[in-house]
Amino acid sequence: MNTSPNVFSPAQLGPITLRNRIIKAATFEAATPEALVTDDLIHYHRRPAAGGVGMTTVAYCAVTPGGRTDARQIWMRPEALAGLRRLTDAIHAEGAKISAQIGHAGPVADSRSNRAEALAPVKFFNPIAMRFARRATRDDILDVMAAHAGAARIAIDAGFDAVEIHLGHNYLASSFLSPLVNRRADEFGGSLENRAKVARGVVNAVRQAVDEQGGSIAVTAKLNMSDGVRGGINLDESLQTARWLQDDGGLDALELTAGSSLLNPMYLFRGGAPVKEFAAAFKPPMSWGIRASGNKFIRKYPYREAFLLREAKQFRAELSLPLILLGGITNRETMDLAMAEGFDFVAMGRALLAEPDLLARIEADGSVRSICNHCNECMPTIYSHTHCTLTGAPDR
Repeated sequence: MNTSPNVFSPAQLGPITLRNRIIKAATFEAATPEALVTDDLIHYHRRPAAGGVGMTTVAYCAVTPGGRTDARQIWMRPEALAGLRRLTDAIHAEGAKISAQIGHAGPVADSRSNRAEALAPVKFFNPIAMRFARRATRDDILDVMAAHAGAARIAIDAGFDAVEIHLGHNYLASSFLSPLVNRRADEFGGSLENRAKVARGVVNAVRQAVDEQGGSIAVTAKLNMSDGVRGGINLDESLQTARWLQDDGGLDALELTAGSSLLNPMYLFRGGAPVKEFAAAFKPPMSWGIRASGNKFIRKYPYREAFLLREAKQFRAELSLPLILLGGITNRETMDLAMAEGFDFVAMGRALLAEPDLLARIEADGSVRSICNHCNECMPTIYSHTHCTLTGAPDR
C-alpha cells in the first residue's frame, strides 16, 4: 500500500501551509535593472503562481549592496519595501506562497558592477569582475550575519511567507565551507567546525530575527551536497554541516543542491553546455576567452530525471529535518518518486521557466510531459532577460 503523500496535497512548512508540495526554485530573473521590483518581476512570478505552484522563490535578494552577483539584483533595504509588497500581494492573489532567497554572493559578487567591495574567505580573483574579492575580517563576517537578520525583517515587513538562506554554490557561506576556497588559519578556517561557523551563524541570526518578529514565516536554506570539484565541499562534510544545522534548530526545511558558481556551475545544470551562447552574452575580451576555453568551465554532464536523488537520499537517511529535492523534477512520476523516497517537497526550475502552467496540466493529467529539453540555453539569458529559448521571452 502506498503511504507516501500526494505531491499535490497541502503541506506544512514551518508556520505556513502550502497548497501543494511543489516549490519554484530560485532562478535569477534579470528583471530588476534598478535593483528594485518591477512589473516585469511581478509578471515573472505571477505566471507560475497562476500555474499552480505551491510557492515561488524570488532570486536573488542580497543582504548588502556588495553581496549581489551584479548591480541588477535586488538588495534588501527600506527603499525596496513598497515594490516587494506589491510582488507578494500579487502572488498571494493567485493562491500561492512566496519566498525570498537571501544571501551574500561573497567571491561570486561582481564588485565592478556593484561598485562595492566583494568579500571572500581569502583574497580571491573573480574573472567576470576582473577584480579581487577582499579577505573578510571577523567584523565583516559579523556584519554579514547581522545583514541577513535585517533582510529577514524586510521580508517579513514585505509580506513574504518564507526566506531561503543561500548556503550554496560557493557564495559567501558556501565558500567558507569549501576547503578548496577557504585557506584561512583562524577561527573561520581549518576544521569543518570552524569553516561551518559562517553558515551556522547566518542561519541562527535569521532565526533569531524571525522569532523576534513572531515567527510568522518559514526559514529554509539551500546547501551544497558537493561542489563538483576536486578538493571542494564533499558529501560527507556537507552531511555533517546539515546535522549541525538541524541540531541548531534554525531551519524549517533544507533544499539540497550542488555545483560551484565559481568553479563548476554546470554540475547543477545537467544537460547541454551552451558555450557559444555564454560567449555571446559578454563583450570582448571575455567573449573571446569563453569561446576559446569555455568548455573547461562550462562542462557538460548528462541529464537524467532526479539527478541529485542518489546523493540526497543519504541526507534523507540521516536527517529528520524536512528536505526539498531539487534537480531534474519535470513530471509526475519523478515527483511521486521523491515523495516515496521520503522527501517533503520538490523544487523545479527550468521546466517551469519553459511552461509556467505545467503543474496545472500535470495535476489534471499525470501523463503530461515537460517540453524542456535541458539544452540550458536559458542560462546565458540571465545576462539580459531570463527566459526559455524554446518558447521565447514572455511579454513584459
